[in-house]
Formats: sequence, C-alpha cells, structure tokens
Amino acid sequence: MKIKVLERDENFLRFLVSGIDVSLANSLRRIMMTEVPSMAIDTVIMIENSSPMKDEVLAHRLGFIPLRTDLDSYVLPESCACNSELGCSKCRVTLTLESEAQEGMRTVYSKELSSIDPEIVSVSEKIPVVKLAQGQKIRLEAYAKLGLGLDHVKWQPTSCCTHKYAADIQVDLEKCTLCKKCVDACLKQVFAVDEQVNVVDLESCNLCKECEKVCPVDAVRVDMIKDAFIFNVESTGALPPERIFLESIRILKAKTDELTGFVTQIKAGEVE
Repeated sequence: MKIKVLERDENFLRFLVSGIDVSLANSLRRIMMTEVPSMAIDTVIMIENSSPMKDEVLAHRLGFIPLRTDLDSYVLPESCACNSELGCSKCRVTLTLESEAQEGMRTVYSKELSSIDPEIVSVSEKIPVVKLAQGQKIRLEAYAKLGLGLDHVKWQPTSCCTHKYAADIQVDLEKCTLCKKCVDACLKQVFAVDEQVNVVDLESCNLCKECEKVCPVDAVRVDMIKDAFIFNVESTGALPPERIFLESIRILKAKTDELTGFVTQIKAGEVE
C-alpha cells in the first residue's frame, strides 16, 4: 500500500492510496466515521435553568458541541480500570457552565464552557448554545467521555469522509485536433491546452467521462484504477485528520488480528 498526500490543512486531508481493493478502502472509510473514538458531552446535571430552552434540549445541544480529543490521555469508559458508572479522571472530563443575562438579551457561546482539562475544550468559541433574556440564568455541570459514532453521531470525529476511484486519463496526441471540446466539457478543469492537450489535475477527475463523449475523434480515454482511491477526510476538529486515518488503520489491524486468532483456534479444534 502506498499513500500520497494531495492536500492538507488543520481539519482536512486529501490523499491517494494505491495497492488496495475497494473492500479495504470502504472498511477504512467506515471505521474513520464510526469507530475512531472522540470526546463528547454525554451527561448534564442542571443546577439552574431559567432560560426558555428546556433542560433536555439544552443537554442535547451541548452534546453536539465538538470537543478537542486527547486519545493518549483518556480511554473508553468500558475499557477503564475504574469500572465505575461515574467514571474517573482517565475516562471522564467535567465541564461547567454558569451564565446570566444581567443587562438585556445575550447569547451564551461555547467559549463559556469551562473544562477541568485545558486540552478538552470546544473546537470553536463561537458555537451558540442558548439565548437569555434579562434576568435569566443557567448553571450546570456536564460530563464528557470518549465514545464511538456507532453508538451516537455526536461521537463521529469526521464531518465528511469519502473515497473515489483514482482516474487514468490518456490523450492520443496523434488523433487530437485541438478542438478544445474536452476542456470545455470538463467541470473539474482537469485539462489545459497550450500546444497540445495536457492533463493538469488528474486527482480532480470524477470519472464522469464527458470529455470522452464530446471528443469527435475519440482521442481521450478515461478509466478507473481499480486498486487506487482518493480519500477526502474532513474532521470536526476533535482530532487531526491524519490521526483519524492512522487510528482507523490501527483499529482495522486489531480486528484482523482478532479474526486471525479465532480462525487459528478453529483449526486447532479449540472452538467448535
């Protein structure tokens, strides 16, 4: 398997993976979406709430605020040695929110959530939580823990995770008449023309084959590469996108090792 990074910023990663089949590519995509742990608020204790928003709705909104996640310092509650429903410092983080509208109406934002761990905070300070009229107040304690997107969408570390087949585009320069119809038909601007037609952005091709259809001399050929895929991974901000991808590989390897061990037991007659 070979990996080539095509584009990267703080919360987005685009890369080409070659040497795998579609089943493995889809397994990695699904694991990135649903099995890489991230932190989210799961329990809220309302101490005071005189806002127009009901307790349950407010708790629901807090659960969907993405929190920065430290996978090296925390573990999933079911894997924690404390075996406690209340959790401990290794599997739970406490956040508090206390806000009051003293003069006129005001909006409470995610930046007002105070965490006992400075590393586990909202990914953005500008997420609106609730509006308070003058004299209204909210006071609460919230408890965040690691979870999986399999259990609830609030624990998904990705807001977008897709893959597509990589393209192979061949232009027969002997047949090409420089009519530029393929250039005009391509919405992804894959082609450019100077003295000849050139493929300038192969990774953007979405295999629509419009360039093939409009070419009057059959000079353009577009095919998918069956063992190469382009991934687009957009993080919610909870984890860096490259960490999400690396964790998906680790999780898939653990699943494979478990299955291999089970098959070995069957062959040895240890399991019927």
